Amino acid sequence: MDNKKITYESAGVNLQSSEKIKNKIKDLARETYNPKVIGGVGGFGAMYKISGYREPILVSSTDPVGTKLMLAGMMGNYSHIGEDLVNACINDLIVVGAEPLFFLDYIATSEMIPSVVETIVRGISEACKNVGCALIGGETSEMPGVFNGSNFDISGFVVGAVEADKMLDPINTSRPGDLLIGLPSNGLHTNGYSLVRHVFNLPNNLDTLGNRIDKSDETLGEALLKPHPSYYEDLKQVFPFCKGIAHITGGGLFENMPRILSNDIHAEFDASLWDIPPIFQVIKETGNIDSDEMYRVFNMGLGMVIISSPENTPKVLENIPHSNIVGKLQPKVSDNRVSIKNKK
Repeated sequence: MDNKKITYESAGVNLQSSEKIKNKIKDLARETYNPKVIGGVGGFGAMYKISGYREPILVSSTDPVGTKLMLAGMMGNYSHIGEDLVNACINDLIVVGAEPLFFLDYIATSEMIPSVVETIVRGISEACKNVGCALIGGETSEMPGVFNGSNFDISGFVVGAVEADKMLDPINTSRPGDLLIGLPSNGLHTNGYSLVRHVFNLPNNLDTLGNRIDKSDETLGEALLKPHPSYYEDLKQVFPFCKGIAHITGGGLFENMPRILSNDIHAEFDASLWDIPPIFQVIKETGNIDSDEMYRVFNMGLGMVIISSPENTPKVLENIPHSNIVGKLQPKVSDNRVSIKNKK
């Protein structure tokens, strides 16, 4: 009988390595703190003092990066994953006019690889600083047997606040005749990567990630790993001129617009009114994918859609120069909640 002592490390969990990366995470988190952070990373519960509001409504959101994480692993490039995580969460939060207050992350892996975890958390920290949001807490977990090899997953959680009388309420305020204003996407953001892996036969055909995209200086891999941008700086300038905002994520316009519309309103889009990043045409042609399917899976060039009255639309366009009118609200005359003409 083998009398060798069993340790946690022999079971696949390295406490020493985990402790080192947790100390580094504390340093990165402190870079995002402001005077409202009372207790941050390291305690059992993070604490934040809410002040400066008359009647605050707390708003929260959570999201993963999805299978974009697998593509980052195939390319050995995690430099934007933290940014993806933060902005995917914050963009869901701000559509009601909320200010992001604090963020927490969760990283679960089979084996703690300090360089990878530090790269991701550094990206989280930078993205939080960019919008004045505190990285107030989080958790790392080694789970050998649940995750195998180098596989891992990350999730994010954000909390924000908005004055009760300033919260956007599109379902009750939007009307036929209101205009739809689009803010451009830079690519897939964090949605549709399972279809992408299928189309390009990944990871069995990794060489294709180095191919140049027509009409672009980017490789396929570079285009696919473009970070999910934050729209907070743009949108916070125009909250008073908006009736509603939709974050266009998985499901595209067809699934995300109805979330902010009353049942008697139809959103009519004209795809000739905005530019579509070249990466979408590459996916469509390579996979022989129908246009309707593309628009049901991807954002197809629109990262956010604002609902604004005709009289306030010029103020939105003036404050966000790269925005443009992409459609209009109409009375609903069929079961369809969204239509898109001139699909490319």
